[in-house]
Amino acid sequence: MKITPGKLAGLKAVSDSRGVIAAAAMDQRGSLKKALAKERGADVGDKDLEEFKSLVTEVLTPHASAILLDPEWGIPASKRRAKNAGLLMAYEKTGYDANTPGRLPDLLDDWSVRRLKDAGADCIKILLYYTPDDPKSINERKHAWAERIGDECRANDIPYFLELVGYQEGADEKGPEFAKKKPEIVIGSMREFAKDRYGVDVLKVEVPVNMKYVEGTRAFGGTKVYSTKEAVDAFKRAADAATKPFIYLSAGVSNAEFSETLELAGNAKVPFSGVLCGRATWKDGIPVYAKQGAGAFRKWLEAEGVKNIENVNERLKPARPWFEFYGVKSPEELALAR
Repeated sequence: MKITPGKLAGLKAVSDSRGVIAAAAMDQRGSLKKALAKERGADVGDKDLEEFKSLVTEVLTPHASAILLDPEWGIPASKRRAKNAGLLMAYEKTGYDANTPGRLPDLLDDWSVRRLKDAGADCIKILLYYTPDDPKSINERKHAWAERIGDECRANDIPYFLELVGYQEGADEKGPEFAKKKPEIVIGSMREFAKDRYGVDVLKVEVPVNMKYVEGTRAFGGTKVYSTKEAVDAFKRAADAATKPFIYLSAGVSNAEFSETLELAGNAKVPFSGVLCGRATWKDGIPVYAKQGAGAFRKWLEAEGVKNIENVNERLKPARPWFEFYGVKSPEELALAR
């Protein structure tokens, strides 16, 4: 296995000194705008979103290996990140058309991989809603779409992070019935997009269980879907399906729940290579910013936000360097001869 110079440089830029990806995520757009407006009781504008993202970036990136931002409101923030922090940029439009089956993805109209790279991106991130059980006609469109982005990233020699989020049309995706299906959705998705044809360098994935239904955990809500042993087994089976490095997303859960999730992954000894963690770090600061302004939010981030990201970082000790997936002891061993 060899990696081209640009992809190698990009992966190193977003990793810490161990080769673990300890990244913060701040690419939320539609959901963030709605949450801020709800707390404020009034509309929020471009300046609010830019300021919120800039504050998160400035305060949290000294404690992160990288930050994920969007080019719509995140460009000013990208210039305020710590020197040690790499930059991932989102390439997809926020949300999806709820009137069309399949939650089909779309790209930002005014951006390309080349333009994101010119704007300073070390890596490109794409979000794809996916379930292996969707009709073939829907999944074939998603497969072709993912392939095109892979080719665009290859052409521009930049790493491709694919974020996979499982779903089921018409289902309560926070309920126990979906929780029963989640392991196979996550495992099937990881198995599919680890294939070389897609050109994905790192899979950004959900954990394969809903922790609120794992009996014996602190997050357990009283309805059992999995025993702790069954949850550990799901983590292991998902890891076995990935032949590419993978990292976990926080999926909007609390900091305490995500921290416990990473503990379970560590206990399962799965070779995850880090996290891209967003809302579990900063979402509790949304009402602070909306109601009290930037100064109060900065103080909140410096206290609670930093504590949250350090909680996550503490649980990355069992994480494995991304390059170990390729059987080497340092990234330099993967370098293509120029």
